[in-house]
Amino acid sequence: MMDYLINWALRNRALTLACALILLGVGIYNSLRMQVDVLPDLTSPSVTVMTDAEGMAPVEVENLVTRPIEAALNGAPGVRRIRSTSSVGLSEVWVDFDWGQKVMESRQVVAERLASVVDELPPGVERPLMAPDSSIMGEVMFVGMTSTNHSLMELKKYARGEFRRRILSAPGVAEAIVSGGEERQYQVRIEPTLLAQYGLTLDQVSTALREANQNVSAGVINERGNQWLVLGEGRLRTVEEIGKILIDLREGQPLTIADVARVEIAAPLARGSAGVNGMDGVVIGILKQTGVNTLELTRTLDLLFDDIEFHLPAGVSLHRGLFRQADFIETAIANVERVLLEGIVLVILVVFVFLGNVRATLITIVAIPLSLVSAVLFLKGFGVTINTMSLGGMAIAIGALVDDAVIDVENVFRRLRQNQNLPPQERASSLRTVLTASIEIRSSIVFATLIIGLVFIPLFFLSGVEGRLMAPLGLAYLAALFTSLLVAVTVTPVLCYLLLPGSAAVKKPAGAPWVVAMQQGYRKFLGRVIDYPRSWSFSTLFLLLIALLALGLAGRSFLPDFNEGSLTINAVTLPGSSLPESERVARAVEKTLLSFPEVVSVGRRTGRGDNDTHGSDVEGSEFDVNLRLDKRSREEFLHELREELAEIPGVSVTIGQPISHRVEFMLSGSKASVAVKIFGPDLYKLRALADKVQEEMAEVRGVTDLNVEMLSDIPILQTRFEREALARYGLSLRQAADYLQSAVNGLKVGEILEDNLTFDLMVNLRGDEPWRLDTLQTVLIKTPSGAKIPLSALGRVERLSGPNRVSHEGSERKIIISCNTAGRDAVSVVKDCQKKIAPLFEGETEYRVEYGGQFESAHHASRTLLFVGLAVVVGVAMLLQVAFKSMRDALLIMVNLPLALMGGVIGVYVSGGVVSVASLIGFITVFGIAARNGIMLVSHIRHLQIFEGVREFREAVLRGSQERLVPILMTALSAGLALVPLALAADKPGNEIQSPMAIVILFGLLSSMLLNMFIVPTLYLAWGRPVSKQNESEE
Repeated sequence: MMDYLINWALRNRALTLACALILLGVGIYNSLRMQVDVLPDLTSPSVTVMTDAEGMAPVEVENLVTRPIEAALNGAPGVRRIRSTSSVGLSEVWVDFDWGQKVMESRQVVAERLASVVDELPPGVERPLMAPDSSIMGEVMFVGMTSTNHSLMELKKYARGEFRRRILSAPGVAEAIVSGGEERQYQVRIEPTLLAQYGLTLDQVSTALREANQNVSAGVINERGNQWLVLGEGRLRTVEEIGKILIDLREGQPLTIADVARVEIAAPLARGSAGVNGMDGVVIGILKQTGVNTLELTRTLDLLFDDIEFHLPAGVSLHRGLFRQADFIETAIANVERVLLEGIVLVILVVFVFLGNVRATLITIVAIPLSLVSAVLFLKGFGVTINTMSLGGMAIAIGALVDDAVIDVENVFRRLRQNQNLPPQERASSLRTVLTASIEIRSSIVFATLIIGLVFIPLFFLSGVEGRLMAPLGLAYLAALFTSLLVAVTVTPVLCYLLLPGSAAVKKPAGAPWVVAMQQGYRKFLGRVIDYPRSWSFSTLFLLLIALLALGLAGRSFLPDFNEGSLTINAVTLPGSSLPESERVARAVEKTLLSFPEVVSVGRRTGRGDNDTHGSDVEGSEFDVNLRLDKRSREEFLHELREELAEIPGVSVTIGQPISHRVEFMLSGSKASVAVKIFGPDLYKLRALADKVQEEMAEVRGVTDLNVEMLSDIPILQTRFEREALARYGLSLRQAADYLQSAVNGLKVGEILEDNLTFDLMVNLRGDEPWRLDTLQTVLIKTPSGAKIPLSALGRVERLSGPNRVSHEGSERKIIISCNTAGRDAVSVVKDCQKKIAPLFEGETEYRVEYGGQFESAHHASRTLLFVGLAVVVGVAMLLQVAFKSMRDALLIMVNLPLALMGGVIGVYVSGGVVSVASLIGFITVFGIAARNGIMLVSHIRHLQIFEGVREFREAVLRGSQERLVPILMTALSAGLALVPLALAADKPGNEIQSPMAIVILFGLLSSMLLNMFIVPTLYLAWGRPVSKQNESEE
């Protein structure tokens, strides 16, 4: 088939070049319009269910809300994991589905299951809601709002109203989460003593407010040919109108709301706050929908903010630089594009230096743009974006893209020169020479390309995050590689025919003098060492054993750390702390952050924002820190930052990055790279075990940001109802409990419409002072007989304590001890932790420990790559056997694999001594490229014997090695040097994954190239067999 393709291309030269130009144009057109993102979409098919249970204690939320929801969702089709957290008045359930399941199908499954559980929830609990579908990449932008002459309530009103509405109107925005400020409420603050004095109950006041706050539709009237809609306007609009509402008539005199209560606009008890660069304000987090182009969305939002800023209320400042994911994307993509271009330049230089001819160099490099644009078209066809991984695949492939063309051009060049040196009557036509030369090497380049494609198969067996992350890299690499093969058998021969026959270099009797001298020197040296196969074999085996030992001692990790240019810092103080106390600690952290010159801006979010599915409880704060690192490295900055933050008393700090900590939360439920999860029934025993685990982990070298999930008691004021008293007054337990909840927490009796926004109308009995133990007991409750009795007549009011939160996974209670790692790989840290933790659980039957996080993904990925990789090695051997019809030759070619392994191990230690998934993929890649060198060498030795009549086996090996030296050096150096810019840019955003991969490939190629030039010929002469046209046909 390839022979026909080469022949067809040479006979239809104009059509071939026209097709190439069309491909180039279409590819460039589509590449300029492709979606750009920092990483492939790593979003797991998951649904977040939030249920508001205002005022309920965490254990009540767990038993009455969370467990019924979990029970309904367990066993649903496609569900692989259910996690939940029950905190004060809130249940959050995260439902993770199998990878590959569509999000909309997942949401439909959850919606159907939730419909069956709504009736089981206690009265007063809101209907479970599914959070909007958003990308795991998190917030694409954080913007802040501060003011010098507006209150926090006015600021929150503007942010929640017009500002949020305009953001949500932008196409692609999933949610805008408003944190901080003060909520606006219309509060009817009833004085308990006045209520008792007038003999009124809370029910009477509530009923009066409900009935007075409504519009009435009275129907229609037909008059004079028109239809008039009759309305009764009764909605409340002002504080004064609320105060005039009638409650009852006493001796003919109206008793109004103003007689027993003070009506005002005030803020409810806050569960969160926010700040910008040390100033109180509002922070808005903007999440994008799955699959939306972040850069386009950011440009749309920038234009929107330009218009909003022009119309901002006087004194309000909009802070747009707190965090912009687009900045990271643009920087990362620019870095990868730069190393891509630098790699192309180096490849061109290598080819030009060896070929010494501008025309030949031009023919060779044509494969690069054609292959890259084809890769873009493949990516678009598979729905993959242009991101650092797909661009990284192209960057790694740059050197390999010219390999097939280099081999073809070099062989055509050599055959044209040989043809030119023949007497005129013996010369073949240029067309015949180009055709023969291209067909001569087509078998080696086809099988070499197939083998490289085969070794990339393991990438597509990876599942989960690692699969989604690496698949675009493999797809881009393979698409570009196979296109380069197609170019090498179509466009390259055509250009060779059009440009090379008339070249002055072809008419020279030999190549460049330095190339000829190098070939002669190589042959001379090879002739001396080729007769010592045992020495070479034992030396190589010894080096291989050392490499394998070093590889076994290397560290292990999932992925290298990203450099996102910003930080996400979580700070947690003691559970049960009030919001003012939590703010005090958060401001100390904020002040410390702002003291660093590298910190450009700090956005603080304490507690939970509106509809925030990743928010903290009141005791937690999250800081979005924008950095500009100039004078010192990121590691030095983080080391000093951790030391400074450790000096702040009463706070536990975890340092992460915006995207990384979202991925970690998706993997393990913790915003750190390592999570130790303890399961068991008793919360207090869990906490005791967690404290012991923390003590053991603190002694492990490399553990940093060690943090135990804050599970401790919070104060609870509990009314213990006496059933005899309830029966005596004819009240049910639910009636009494509802009355208590309404009186203390406030009862929502309606909404006030103001400026197209609705604000709650609340009734409460708190008066000017908060409830205390003694005053709480005086709350009057109306009995069915009409009598009014104090709360103390129905039970005892006690001060107790209870857990601040309850976490589940798989419907079991759990507690998480999390940490990051510094100065050491995660797998080694976890192994040491496991050794120290295991004795703590000896003899425990109800409690167990599990480990989660990135290292778990590293383990799964490594195991998959190992098993599939072994199968691929067998496949490579079989493919070589098919190509050469000799298992002996196939095994001799595969000697290049351990030769490449030696250099790859050196590359691992050069890049930090840690084997990550990226490093493993580097090994896979270099194995395929190294096998190409062996194929080129062995196939040419066989060609000399079969077609050129070289009978003496030793001469065939020496001549074949000499003639293949230049193409082997060109292909290996072009593939290797193209990776140098990527290897040197390891600290740049966007190159974190590709750089370790590139370093492994680079060193593996160098070792394989150098050793292949001596060891493979030596071993082939010792253990290979001579071939001829006769025994070739017999085989």
